[in-house]
Amino acid sequence: MMKLFAENILLADGWQQNITLHIEQGVIVNITEGQDNDAYIADGAVIPGMINCHSHAFQRGFAGFSEQGSESQDSFWTWRKIMYQFLDNISSSQAEIIAQQLYIEMLKAGYTRVAEFHYLHHDKDGENHSSLATMAQAIFTAAKTSGIGLTLLPVMYRFSGFGNQSATTGQKRFINSIAQFNQLVSDCFAIAENQDNCNLGIAPHSLRAVDKESLLSAVKHVRSLDAKAPIHIHISEQQKEVDDCLQHCGKRPVQWLLDNAELDQNWCLIHATHIDKSEVAGIIKSQAVAGICPTTEANLGDGIFPTTEFMAQGGQVAIGSDSHISVSAIEELRLLEYAQRLQKQQRAILADGKTPSVGQNLWQHSARAGALTTNSNTGELMVGKQADLLVLDPQQTRLFANNNKFMLDSMIFASQQNPIKDVMVNGHWVVVAGQHQQQTMAADEFAEVLQQLGGNQ
Repeated sequence: MMKLFAENILLADGWQQNITLHIEQGVIVNITEGQDNDAYIADGAVIPGMINCHSHAFQRGFAGFSEQGSESQDSFWTWRKIMYQFLDNISSSQAEIIAQQLYIEMLKAGYTRVAEFHYLHHDKDGENHSSLATMAQAIFTAAKTSGIGLTLLPVMYRFSGFGNQSATTGQKRFINSIAQFNQLVSDCFAIAENQDNCNLGIAPHSLRAVDKESLLSAVKHVRSLDAKAPIHIHISEQQKEVDDCLQHCGKRPVQWLLDNAELDQNWCLIHATHIDKSEVAGIIKSQAVAGICPTTEANLGDGIFPTTEFMAQGGQVAIGSDSHISVSAIEELRLLEYAQRLQKQQRAILADGKTPSVGQNLWQHSARAGALTTNSNTGELMVGKQADLLVLDPQQTRLFANNNKFMLDSMIFASQQNPIKDVMVNGHWVVVAGQHQQQTMAADEFAEVLQQLGGNQ
């Protein structure tokens, strides 16, 4: 058994002082007051790790490729064309190197688990690898090497647009039939069962990329393997997507999904940006989580999710880094709040009566919601939960308002450097004094891959 003593720690019911966590097989089995003599002493305040609800790992290699202007004509759709060109030649070994670098960066930035929205399935010609799960195995291996918790979400992608339009050349590496996709899911489920701190869900890519038959078949299959398997889907990211759905289906995307699928708390609606009041109410009633990726949504010009109204009515919001234009849980939450301030022309918006600290409310809320989106025993520090936690650097926190009630406000809104010093995942230290054991090797390999892919020349 491991014991961890913290002078200040954010437990599920709030800040506590002089607490010892008793950790066995990665799980907190007891919490006691005072310091046990044989306890490891955390050098700084301890908070729960954050869950990254939405990641496309290969896009970490693409960060910085798409910022060349074209006389104000760029959009999500022009960005997507460049992204397709970039991924065209990525091999499974390169995908593993990119993911390993990304996951180390995530750990150092406060993410202790990631939901990987994985849709790069086939070789560069769109042909099957010898194993359907070859590309997925690269992600599993990267997670194991880095030490991050993983919820793999194989992506079902069948069409290029509403009305079952044929896939484009740029999408050839994504496409599976219903039967082949379900087999891929079964293969990945077997891998996840044999790797620590991993589980499996699925991601029907979007309503434009799947039809009702394939969507429901995929959900039925994965839920036969795990009744609480996470289901993630891109939904309402762009106004064009809403307009196309209205034209083809006669309904807005979220409304169509609510009417045709049985959503629950393990569903995550990614980029539910363009929604109306009835869709807000429908998502909340279904208990599905809204997956918001503020830095990517800003980078792509997607729009702003109605976070204030959604959370005020009891809606749950998780955060993700998506395209990894930024890999920082702190920055995602800062921008989530700031977007609302700019829209509302007010301050300190995303707090509530129980937790008046915006930073603390956002951190705890997003971590708990992220746990739902990954069906993982994480998101809070309490007995029975996995020991996924962060230790904040006291040399940094002392330079800002560091009374407990201000601690996370300072971390999110005032800190100029990453204040995360140590990171524990599943009871194991994976970052110590800001360093990851594999970081130098991973960075060197990643830089070489970037050069191979044309981004470092």
